[in-house]
Amino acid sequence: MNKPLAGVKILDLTHMLSGPYGTMLLADMGADVIKVEPLQGEGTRKLLATDPANSLHGFGAYFITLNRNKSSVAVDLKTAQGKELFYQLVKQVDVVVSNFGPGVPQRLGIDYETLRQHNDAIITCTITGFGSEGPGANRPAFDQVAQACGGGMSITGSSPDTPLRAGIPIGDLAGGMFAVMGIQAALIERFGSGKGQHVDISMLDCQISLLNYMATMHFLSGENPFPIGNGHFVHVPYNSYKTQDGHIIVAVITDNFWQNLKTVVDVEAFADAKYDGQPGRYADKDFIDSTLNAIFSTNTNKHWITLLEQARIPCAPVNKFSDALNDPQVRYRNMVVDIYHPDGAKTQAPGNPIKLSRTDEDSFSPAPHIGQNTEQILRTLLGMPQDSIESLRQQQIIN
Repeated sequence: MNKPLAGVKILDLTHMLSGPYGTMLLADMGADVIKVEPLQGEGTRKLLATDPANSLHGFGAYFITLNRNKSSVAVDLKTAQGKELFYQLVKQVDVVVSNFGPGVPQRLGIDYETLRQHNDAIITCTITGFGSEGPGANRPAFDQVAQACGGGMSITGSSPDTPLRAGIPIGDLAGGMFAVMGIQAALIERFGSGKGQHVDISMLDCQISLLNYMATMHFLSGENPFPIGNGHFVHVPYNSYKTQDGHIIVAVITDNFWQNLKTVVDVEAFADAKYDGQPGRYADKDFIDSTLNAIFSTNTNKHWITLLEQARIPCAPVNKFSDALNDPQVRYRNMVVDIYHPDGAKTQAPGNPIKLSRTDEDSFSPAPHIGQNTEQILRTLLGMPQDSIESLRQQQIIN
């Protein structure tokens, strides 16, 4: 396998979105991700599974996308034999990932302090709403809770009176992305120390991190920013504009771009020297935006994008999914890939955004049936004989 994480073995106890997305990225990069499920299967299997428009042979869009490149072991961790089987697997792997609520890993006996007794080099990672410790750690959380608590909703939309969540579930997805970074950092550190450690990812922490320079602006000014739609608090023109058949965005962030824009739109008032610098443009932001809206509405997206690109002005159409997923650049970079149902049916999904020059294999195996790989993994990873496997199956310890 020509993938960067080939040889890394991960037990994946995650469900819903944040955890499965993180382990999907790790699996895309070659980690051997073993999905450890209860006998009835992980709960996300049921999402959209019977929706005729959003499922494939009983696999909903969530499950078939998030669990590609993974294998499945179904084991009842609530039994003593199932727990012991899990501990045997822990001895053979590098990482255990979960996104249960705080305290649940301890109650299940799958927390770092317990697992390190079975494998001193084990790396564990938990993704929770608010972290594993602190005065608010026990609060339940999902994507929109994280977005709201993290401040991002207060600056999204066009009015302080109507806070708006991001259309993409950035609360969940950021948790998965930061988990990948934390796990890789722990793996690199282990090369030197030989020791494992725990990676504690809070979805709220991730949202606070994404505030970045805007948080620093708040600390400097003492002011709370407010939502300004698609405009910008510094650059003008920097906004979305309606055309005959959709919307485009124009992002003039330097004075040179402004001069270029004047060659595309013929507006006598724009020749005024006061607009040659950002302060003058910002002072007349409403006039500039309304004038551009009137001009851009006279022709199509394609017409204006062609002219703006020729003038080297940062711009883009506001794409629908059907546009974005068929963009030639997106397709060229293999960001739309075929994914399969284990029975052979096919659909498509976003590809792996991490492109490497040497370990560059881009392949995607199907999301597994419940326990599809239980027998194979117990034989190859644990060396378990067939009669022992059959005994566990008859006792309903495994599936």
